[in-house]
Amino acid sequence: MDKELQTPRSRQLTTCGIGHFGEGGDIGMEEPLFRVVAGHSLDHAVEQATVVMCAVHKLTDMAMMETDQLPTLLTAMHYLSGMAKALAQDVNHGLTVRMPGE
Repeated sequence: MDKELQTPRSRQLTTCGIGHFGEGGDIGMEEPLFRVVAGHSLDHAVEQATVVMCAVHKLTDMAMMETDQLPTLLTAMHYLSGMAKALAQDVNHGLTVRMPGE
């Protein structure tokens, strides 16, 4: 049997490097500070986005109780949620843009 037929379509697709987060250091800088690296499987990217969002959820619970650590927790949540957003953005691009025409 053809291996390509056995592999789910999402495992054949990879990240494209479009997902990003973080503002550049200079005013008006267009390039983001962080970007998803192209070439990783979309399945892995979705899995990692889920792991990161679980951590953000846990941090929000901690932030409600540990108000003395709030600035640190908010910074961690900001960056981690940005990472998850970048992964989701990249997966979405890979699924919606690449699939129809590939």
